[in-house]
Amino acid sequence: MLNNILAQFGLKPSDYQINSFGSGLINHTFKLSGKIDEYILQQINIDVFKSPYNIANNLIALQSYLKETHPDYFFAGMLPSVSGDFLVESESGEYYRLFPFVKGSQSLDFVSEERQAFEAAKQFGKFTFVLKDFNISLLAYTLVDFHNLNLRFEQFNKACNNAINERIVRASAEIKEVYNCLDILQTYNKLTANNAIPLRVIHHDTKISNVLFDDKQNGLCVIDLDTVMPGYFLSDVGDMMRTYLSPANEEETDLSKVYIRENVFSAICQGYLSEMRNVLTAEEKRYFVFSGELMIYMQAIRFLTDYLNNDIYYEPKYPDHNLNRAKNQLKLLNEYLQAKEKFERLVMEADENITATNN
Repeated sequence: MLNNILAQFGLKPSDYQINSFGSGLINHTFKLSGKIDEYILQQINIDVFKSPYNIANNLIALQSYLKETHPDYFFAGMLPSVSGDFLVESESGEYYRLFPFVKGSQSLDFVSEERQAFEAAKQFGKFTFVLKDFNISLLAYTLVDFHNLNLRFEQFNKACNNAINERIVRASAEIKEVYNCLDILQTYNKLTANNAIPLRVIHHDTKISNVLFDDKQNGLCVIDLDTVMPGYFLSDVGDMMRTYLSPANEEETDLSKVYIRENVFSAICQGYLSEMRNVLTAEEKRYFVFSGELMIYMQAIRFLTDYLNNDIYYEPKYPDHNLNRAKNQLKLLNEYLQAKEKFERLVMEADENITATNN
């Protein structure tokens, strides 16, 4: 089947080795290795992204804008097929797109040192910076309500009301913790209800594997742009806080290994603000630290909701898997909240240091 897809992109199948590629969990990705050229071929998961043309149209609009306004910016855009389309549909209704493979690049699955966090945060900040004047009304929402905490909390409430008693009992401590942090939901509502902070072009999935690095660990560009859509800076900064700060990821069940690396927090601040400090509003800077609270809390709610719903979204690999994930994120949230005052000082220091350096 892939032979026909490659042919539609003008590639001779016999010229390429085809291998599964990367650690992504949503789309099915292949690397095409030829004697001269290398490409990334990706099948879009239409169970998740139900309107693949929204993704394609978003990327085409962004690529066109950046080509005109920031021609030197490294944008990992799609390549057209022979017919000029950016999506190719298979006979069975699957959608594929083609990207050039960035030679000499590498991706990471884990932040092992602060320089990596700095470079990644700088790349995500730069992405939003170069698109700060882009008309966001031109972008479709590829995942509606993706980071809508109000919706996630409503789903959680519904799950609490409908869950079987056994799961309610097993998750009682975690349910109580979620309700004890309602001030996070209230702050989110205050910020979003009255346009206190602006909508921007936001990546929405800032895990470290979505940045390409060179062999010296300098950041090259951001990738996996399917979730690029209008949003708040909180999503990108907060997701970096959630996924970079702890040396243990969300799968860790030994909660003693879940803690905050302050040097990584500082690196995220410095990297992101090095690009965005003159763009962020005073209100956005005021809620810079809150972004981490928001995204950690939201993910804890999502895991706990799924556990209460009998694991219908996040496929469990063992009993209580999603409950353990929720415990993990709530431990991270508690660690984060305990360090909040110090984090506020670190953000101010990063802002001042960048100002001093630029002057």
